[in-house]
Amino acid sequence: MVLGKRVPRVDGLEKVTGQSQYADDIVLPNMLRGQVLRSPHPHARILKIDTSRAENLPGVLAVASARDLPLVRYGSSIQDETAFAVDRVRYVGEAVAAVAALDLDTAKEALRLIQVEYEGLPEVFDAREALKPGSPLVHEAVHTYKHLPGFTPVEGTNICYHYKLRRGDLEAGFAESDLVLEDTYHVPMAHHGYIEPQTSVCWFDQQGRATVWSSSAKPYGLRKDLAAVFQLPMSKVRVMTCRVGGSFGGKNDARLEHLGLALARKAGRPVKLSMTRAESFTSATVRHPATIRIKTGVKLDGTLHAREMEITWNTGAYCAAGGSLCKNSGHAAPGPYQIPHVKVDSLLVYTNNPVAGGMRGFGSPQLSWAVESQMDEIAERLGIDPVDLRLKNAVEEGSLSYDGQVLHSVGLQETIREVAAQTEGRRGRLAPGSGTGFACSHKSVLSGTSSAAFVKINEDGTCVVMSSTVEVGQGSDTVKAQIAAEELGLRVEDIVVVAPDTDITPYDFGTVASRGTFHMGNAVRLAAADARQKLFLLAADRLEANAADLEAVGGMVRVKGSPDRGLSIPVLAAESVRRLGPILGQASYIHSLEVLDPETGKPVEASSFYIYGAQAAEVRVDVETGGIKVNRVVASYDVGRVINPATCEGQVEGQVIMGLGATLYEELLLDGGRVLNPSFKDYKMPTMPDTPEIRSVLVEEPHVEGPFGAKGVGEAVTVTTPATIANAVYQATGVRMKSLPITPEKLFWAMKENDRSG
Repeated sequence: MVLGKRVPRVDGLEKVTGQSQYADDIVLPNMLRGQVLRSPHPHARILKIDTSRAENLPGVLAVASARDLPLVRYGSSIQDETAFAVDRVRYVGEAVAAVAALDLDTAKEALRLIQVEYEGLPEVFDAREALKPGSPLVHEAVHTYKHLPGFTPVEGTNICYHYKLRRGDLEAGFAESDLVLEDTYHVPMAHHGYIEPQTSVCWFDQQGRATVWSSSAKPYGLRKDLAAVFQLPMSKVRVMTCRVGGSFGGKNDARLEHLGLALARKAGRPVKLSMTRAESFTSATVRHPATIRIKTGVKLDGTLHAREMEITWNTGAYCAAGGSLCKNSGHAAPGPYQIPHVKVDSLLVYTNNPVAGGMRGFGSPQLSWAVESQMDEIAERLGIDPVDLRLKNAVEEGSLSYDGQVLHSVGLQETIREVAAQTEGRRGRLAPGSGTGFACSHKSVLSGTSSAAFVKINEDGTCVVMSSTVEVGQGSDTVKAQIAAEELGLRVEDIVVVAPDTDITPYDFGTVASRGTFHMGNAVRLAAADARQKLFLLAADRLEANAADLEAVGGMVRVKGSPDRGLSIPVLAAESVRRLGPILGQASYIHSLEVLDPETGKPVEASSFYIYGAQAAEVRVDVETGGIKVNRVVASYDVGRVINPATCEGQVEGQVIMGLGATLYEELLLDGGRVLNPSFKDYKMPTMPDTPEIRSVLVEEPHVEGPFGAKGVGEAVTVTTPATIANAVYQATGVRMKSLPITPEKLFWAMKENDRSG
């Protein structure tokens, strides 16, 4: 029995001893170094590109631009992006050309020799401005772009997707309410803060086959895009994922690999491309800025009766993952509550800002910030304890989601009670300048995606797990090893997990959306069960027993209830190789999804599952400066079933710190589409002195479809943290902040204004 045990990470030793191989560690014979020329303009027509001087520079072996590739657009929901800018650039940092040279210095010099002539075009940066009639169009031919069913751009506008959710009769709901509150909240652009910048090594062999070593978190998605861009069959593209030094959603898209392959094909040699730190801030994806208008109707007893939300997402120059974010956060936008009358309009808007993509929480932190802040306002106006208000309205087992899905594995109320118990007697104002805040949330998880796994039992009884979920620091390799070991009756030490390689490891949608444990965990469990059944059929003859009466325990296959009647797995595995061939288990798992009704947002299963949780935060505010110190956070989350407590707790603690940064520090500052703080020197993130005491409380409400009942917890905590801290700041100061981050300057002037108006 290895489930629920604090098993050491299977990748831990190699990482702490420096043996892990990252993409930048890859060195191939005759490898060149690449550099990318990027646009200095947020919106401009490309009139001319002259690369002749760069091509003639000694040591330069290739210069590539859009003219070296077929005109192919790609994108996860709307195909609106090309590898290199074709006729115009749409944001500062867009790739215009690239060079490959014998060394990095020569490549940088070659960039300076490329001459590009631009003609400036009208620009738009604010999403609300971009919605106005007559605003400059970022994409004039958006109607010609291919898109997935339902993700339809609105022709003649900057709206690339409009998600609608409708439930009940909103007008009647507000008319029947005793109290109606309306507020607007803002969330800025932010960066993922991963330590390892994007890196890839690209190579075309003599047979025209492309091989890429990458820091991507979606190897199969990357393979699909590369095959499309280079018009190759997928069998001609191989993607291998190295260890990844952090992702948080920032390494889900093709940002370097297609450029490197273009250079490698032209040069006939391998090419390494690495983003500088500044490039990772400007040319990789960022978090979607959002403006959220929320209006809520409530009864005097605290019953939520109606909620309307209008969300404007600034997706930047291209859609990227914005379509999925707009939909998947939108259908859960009103919060984890039972509200009969709901209307949500979620608008994804093009601008000339850097491209926004997936970031931890996938839109839910922005929405929860608004919802949970307003929940505290409602509680105060009605004189109800904030915890009691949430318990009164919280979803429970068998409740319906806003789009009609029957909810299962709902541990929300237990997480609320756990956090309340941990802070009993501490809520409200503790002392002048001190406060305790509370919030809860849910996080939906992508439906309609699949994962597959192979499990191979070696002749000595050890096991190899092959899957394409990427270990990005979350501990997925350890979880997969524990699941396989549990099914096969082996030790975790007997399991080896192979790194993703599209030539070897089977399909996975991607390491995104908290789906790894649930989707890939299921695939690994089923593949291990398939291998185990083959062991049982082999052992049944030898033991003169029915295969249904056998069990795998402690490295043995034995008859249930007769521990003396058994055979070791190594003996059975070796015999299978001689008589039947090696034992290989295989399986796939998919959670299906029906197409959304575009007017109501109602499918049968909009989310694979929901993660529920609650938090409390204790803060101290320096009323003289506006400085905020978060002293303690209690976080309780329903993970379905705990596979590895240490991994779950680590996820919770890391997300609290990340949420702390989003609440108090982090914001990408732009001027005319140009990022002003593209470095860790100027982009402030929390460090250890900022870290509060963190208390993790894991709740288990097993999911009927989860592997051994497990769900996941990889993103849910960051969803809750901003509102938790903001509510505590309000308790400490009496000031309700409605724009993130809550910096000392903003809070100081808000307190001054509050004093004047009070």
